[in-house]
Amino acid sequence: MASLHAADSAYVEWRRLAAGGFRHLQNAYVPLYERTQRIGCYQSHVVPGLLQTESYAADLIKAVATFHGSPDDSADAAAARVARSRVLHSPGHEITAVLEEAVLTYCIGGPQVMSGQLRYLLDVMGAPSLRLGVIPAATERPTVWTLEGFTVFDAAPVQVELLSARVVIARPQEAGLYVRALAELGGLAVYGREARELINAALALFS
Repeated sequence: MASLHAADSAYVEWRRLAAGGFRHLQNAYVPLYERTQRIGCYQSHVVPGLLQTESYAADLIKAVATFHGSPDDSADAAAARVARSRVLHSPGHEITAVLEEAVLTYCIGGPQVMSGQLRYLLDVMGAPSLRLGVIPAATERPTVWTLEGFTVFDAAPVQVELLSARVVIARPQEAGLYVRALAELGGLAVYGREARELINAALALFS
């Protein structure tokens, strides 16, 4: 029974999490982000929340709310999400973000929103706490493949984002698989000048 209870609390459907809107959900994450020293995230479909502009976040949250039939407080939720990203500029944090190249061209909110988002990525790459990598689309993947989006907080917990639910993984052995996957995906990515070239190439598509 204890195991079943733990599994139920770790797997929560978005319709339950966002029953009162998404702003409270964004604010609820703040203590976890602020107390975590090493934050690692991987995304194959969208820009990670910590790196989103307010316009990009609002359009993405609105789409999620519409799909799940949740209350649409996307403007307030986006503002809360962007406020949470202050950890990028706070001492005591190390943040690694690994994106698939496709993330740069999946159009959220239209060309103007995407242009602003991609320019912001170029700007925020200079943050001393951030290591931003992009996995080129043609990269060979001998040991790890394209995965669902997830975020690792220190060594655990891990938050995994599914279409239907958010899954929180706290068991060390299982969380360790995501730590390993993030390291291997990060090893496939390019950084610095090469990452900027990929972002600029995507930006040209929306300019």
